Order: sequence, then structure tokens, then C-alpha cells
Amino acid sequence: MATRGFRAQGRALYQLPILATLIAAAAAVPAAFAETLGRPTDKAIGLQPSGDELRDTAAFFHNVILLPTIVAISLFVLGLLIWIIVRYNKKSNPIPAKFAHNTPLEVVWTIVPVLILTVIAAFSFPLLYKYHDIPKADLTIKATGNQWFWSYEYPDQKIAEYTSNILPEADADKAGVPYKLATTAPIVVPVGKVTKVLVTGADVLHAFFIPAFGVQTTAIPGKVNEVWFKPRTLGTYYGECNELCGVNHAFMPIEVKVVSQADFNAWVASKAAKPSPTPVAAAPASPSATPALAAPTQATPVPSATAPAAAATKA
Repeated sequence: MATRGFRAQGRALYQLPILATLIAAAAAVPAAFAETLGRPTDKAIGLQPSGDELRDTAAFFHNVILLPTIVAISLFVLGLLIWIIVRYNKKSNPIPAKFAHNTPLEVVWTIVPVLILTVIAAFSFPLLYKYHDIPKADLTIKATGNQWFWSYEYPDQKIAEYTSNILPEADADKAGVPYKLATTAPIVVPVGKVTKVLVTGADVLHAFFIPAFGVQTTAIPGKVNEVWFKPRTLGTYYGECNELCGVNHAFMPIEVKVVSQADFNAWVASKAAKPSPTPVAAAPASPSATPALAAPTQATPVPSATAPAAAATKA
């Protein structure tokens, strides 16, 4: 009896740390989600957490439609291979069959893949249409891929093109942001607004890729592609060029800061080009400066008049 009591007590003491660990892990889920939102996670499996509704649809298509279908087909084919290896090897089946066709089996393996592809297409085509049916944009940004950095322009806000380079490692460590993902000048967008990005290239092919928003398109010189997203959560989202574009391909990240509308308005006010008062003052001053330049011309006869006077004095 005493032994049983000690064993029960030992199991209880052993289970307490496990229970506490599970509770702590459950409590840490929201914090972990907040930390991993918009950035890759070391040793993680699966897609990044979604940052907008369009990405939710893409994640559903991957996790609920494609992944189970792929797993089921792979397991079915693996089962067939094992069954054929075991049942029809030379030892188990020394006399092979002589038939060459099986009409019912051929009908099945033709119809079943067609049905599988039909189900996939039923979810794939609406998703593809949703990606290309861009709603009315609240904000338009032009993104240009260069070797090896990005430049951004806000035409509606009159923000001239600015350069976004990779943040140096020392600065990234000091700021506590991920190296090779943080930039010197990120994209800034307001939360809950439809953002359309016009993507082009300046030299070679690049790719504009933000996993949390589920957007990716190629930056082609001489051509403009479009992507859109509608972020629903404040935070910082990272992407990168994932088109092999040269020796420093790994050093052109994309950083998107999603802020409130008030913070976005303040950022636009700080970035918008303001007209300098100097050119305005110089424009009206130029006509008045003309007579000043003409004055020496009118005074030219004065020295010529003094010259005869000097000659008469000498005489």
C-alpha cells in the first residue's frame, strides 16, 4: 500500500511540471503569434501567420485542400508500392501473369485524377480571380527593384522616390530587428486600407514577395505588375526578393510597417516634398534685376565725356 502511495505521489509530482509547461505554452501562444507575425520563425513548420484576408484564403487553400490531397495521394501510392513489392516479387509470385490490360482499373485511374483536379480547380480559380480583381485602392505605391536594393514612390501623396537598403548587421543588432530583413527605409501603410503596389524593375528580374500578405510578383524592366493587400493588424512585416538577380540577391529585403491612419498621415507630412521659398523669391526678383544690369550701360558715356575734359586740361 505504501509503495502504491509513493508511486501515485511520484506520478503526481512528475505530471505537475508537464501540466505547468502545457499551461505556460498555451498562455504564450498569443505572444508567440505576435512575435512571429510578419517574419520567419526558426525551425517552424508551415506557413507564416496571415496578415490579411486574401492571405487567409490562400492559407486555407494550401492547408485544407492541397496538403490533405497531396498526403492522401502519397500514402496511396506508397501503399501500392509496398503491396506490389510484397505480393509480386519473384519469390512470392514465381509465375508472372500474362494479361496486359484491365479496363475497369484504367477507367478508375483516369476518372479519379480528373475528379481530384476538378475539386482543386473549384477552389483555385476563385482564389486566382481574387488576386487579380484588385479593389479600389486607398493607397498606391510604386516599387522598383534594383541591383541590389528597392526604391519606393507614393505618387498620390507626392512623395518622391526614396531608396531602401538592407540595414547593416551592427545597426540591426543594436535596434533588435532581424538582420537581412530590416531595412533603412521601410514601406509605411495604414492599417485596414487597400494598398496597391505597382512593381517594376530597373535592370534585371527581381521579385516582390511578402509572405504574410501572400503577395508575390516579378519586377520586370519595362513592364509594370500589380499586387494588393489589406493589412488588418498593426506591426512590421518582412519580405524579400526571391528572384535570383545577381551576386547580392540575398541582400535586398522588403520591410512594411503597418501603422494607424494618424501615424501614416504624420509620416506622409514628414516625407512629402515641401516647396522651397528660395526659388519663389528668385522668380519675381529677376525682372527687377534687369534694370540694375542696364545701369552701367547708361553710365558708359560718362567716362567718355571726362576723357576730352582731361585732354583740354593738358592742353
